[in-house]
Amino acid sequence: MARDNGFVFLTEDELLSVLRTAKAKSIRDWTMILTTYSHGLRAAETCGLKITDLDMRGGVLSIQRLKGSLFTIQELERHRGIPLLDEVKALKEWLAVRPTDCGDALFTSQKGSHLTSTQFYRIFRQIARNAGLPDHKSHPHVLKHALATHLVRRDVNLAKVQRALGHRSINSTMAYVGVSDQEADAARHNALMNAF
Repeated sequence: MARDNGFVFLTEDELLSVLRTAKAKSIRDWTMILTTYSHGLRAAETCGLKITDLDMRGGVLSIQRLKGSLFTIQELERHRGIPLLDEVKALKEWLAVRPTDCGDALFTSQKGSHLTSTQFYRIFRQIARNAGLPDHKSHPHVLKHALATHLVRRDVNLAKVQRALGHRSINSTMAYVGVSDQEADAARHNALMNAF
């Protein structure tokens, strides 16, 4: 089971399966889930995004994070290798079909207003189940944990992971770090071999 230090997250294959399932259901759901993962957002942060937070020309998203986290401005993700992970493409497709009479919500509910966290949870749970994920991975917060875990496992500098997730304290980011003795020993060995 994909679980590091108590955090449940999606593997890369599970993430792709969820995104594939979401895209087959609706452009909004695919884009919403991809944006949540790409920026390590909480469900409430995704639901609170406004159309004015998105600057397609500049290719950035302004994110007002919650729970004392940092305000961040992050580049939109362009992924040329796997179109399913191309946030710019997803947002363009969503904006092309997004209702124009729905106020300032980036991701709209059926009534044309902001989605609630509960609505996002229900949408994600159904998509995750349809993608074959177990119930304990059918909550949108696994997307934030997945991004953090994917970055840490690729040895991204922790200060950069902290900023990517909008954490005010590095201690919040450190919760995602868990290495085995074998991983630590291999890293030590490689560092010493490359140092001289």
